[in-house]
Amino acid sequence: MNENTSDKFTFSVEDKEYVISKKSDPEKNNDKKTSIHTPSIVIGAGITAVCVLVVFFGFGGIAEQDHQLIEKEILEKSSMPEPTKISEDVFLKNNSPILGNPNAPITLIEFGDFQCHFCNVYFQNIEPMIIENFVETGKVNVIFKDYTIIGPDSFDAAYGAHCASEQNRYWEYHNILFKNWAGENNGWAGKQNLVKFADDINLDLELFSECMNSTRYSDMINQSGVDAQTLGITGTPAFFILDRENGQVLTIIGAQPYEVFEKVFNSMLEI
Repeated sequence: MNENTSDKFTFSVEDKEYVISKKSDPEKNNDKKTSIHTPSIVIGAGITAVCVLVVFFGFGGIAEQDHQLIEKEILEKSSMPEPTKISEDVFLKNNSPILGNPNAPITLIEFGDFQCHFCNVYFQNIEPMIIENFVETGKVNVIFKDYTIIGPDSFDAAYGAHCASEQNRYWEYHNILFKNWAGENNGWAGKQNLVKFADDINLDLELFSECMNSTRYSDMINQSGVDAQTLGITGTPAFFILDRENGQVLTIIGAQPYEVFEKVFNSMLEI
């Protein structure tokens, strides 16, 4: 991700909705604040991806009169007190290494917990098709961010994945964790098994154990959880899809069918 889109857009929250605002030139716009009020960004445990798609695809077909009403609403909102800003760091820091082409036009960010049942459902049934059809073709790259909300083993499993990244094996460790998923808080992700998983993918166990006995990734994992809370996430998995070229952000809550992700990706690629 070489392009610094933070020079073009800022993120903000207004009553559980997000706003991407174009940064204005003070010499050209002294009186007007131009913002894109994006109903395409929807957050909440009760909102499904279907709602996201309806809003997203419906937005392009709005009549001219409706456009004027939306513009009026934008102007009215722009006169309200400045909302809390959300920077790209919330999406793109405290995360895994990138899977796929770093310069892909779309970034898929998953907030997940390695003990989460539906995270495992996504990994087993949906992610392989996304990787085959969009990641391996260079259209999408993937980032995993930790939201360790189920129990202590969730934190240790996340820590193990970051220790594996020191040997350039983050995603292999990520995969073996989910391949061995066996429920929540029943010990399958305990420290003894985490070392076994490291051995299964031929990590240097001495280096891995030294890392596991350190605290160097604790702040990263904890801050990733803070990022999730900042975005209003109440469960896992939760996905943010960033169109880096057009500054759009969409949200998909839960392990939705592959077709939901496919439609969002294709709609962004066609713009």
